[in-house]
Amino acid sequence: MKSALVMASGAAVSACASRTINTAMAPAPMPVPAPVPAIPKAPEVAAAPKVPGVPNGIRPELFKKALASLNRHSMRIPSHDRIAIADFATSSNNQRFHIVNLGTGQVERFLVAHGIGSDPSHSGMLQRFSNEVNSEATCEGAFLTADYYVGKHGDSQRLLGLDPTNNNALDRAIVVHSAWYANDDMIARHGKLGRSQGCFAVGENQLAKLFERLGPGRMIYAAKV
Repeated sequence: MKSALVMASGAAVSACASRTINTAMAPAPMPVPAPVPAIPKAPEVAAAPKVPGVPNGIRPELFKKALASLNRHSMRIPSHDRIAIADFATSSNNQRFHIVNLGTGQVERFLVAHGIGSDPSHSGMLQRFSNEVNSEATCEGAFLTADYYVGKHGDSQRLLGLDPTNNNALDRAIVVHSAWYANDDMIARHGKLGRSQGCFAVGENQLAKLFERLGPGRMIYAAKV
């Protein structure tokens, strides 16, 4: 998905002149003031969301970095009402994918898998990020949620990587999708989720809710802080 922002403003300045009439009986004409140039109207900017402190369950440093990333990429992210934060510093047996309402501070949490290449020993902990094609690893940074489509994993959502650490996301087909290995019953059976090929894989019964909260045009921030 490509997007562009075009802003235009302009001001018209006109001048007028008067001529002096040299008539003995007539009073000298009053000077005509030049019109004041129009002041260009500033483009309308959406008000910054009111953030009522750090939401419960999200580490302050991670939340701070996510907000900084949202600010840095604000011109490329249309919707600032909600953001998603993937906390890959914690195990896959935790609900580490957070949807944050920036107006109210409300948080909804989901299980999410990381990539095989990020955890070769399948410990349940992400060991490393990678942006390389065919690495099958999770990549870090800010993502823009894009369009929905139906692919080999069923209903899916494309992601655009906004940082040098994830700018291959579209070419790598790093997307949001559901998978059996990300269902919550995996925790009871194995103590951790399975692994994706670098995608944000969530439980099969959670995908519709997640799509409703994310929608296109919002930011996902993935990090291990």
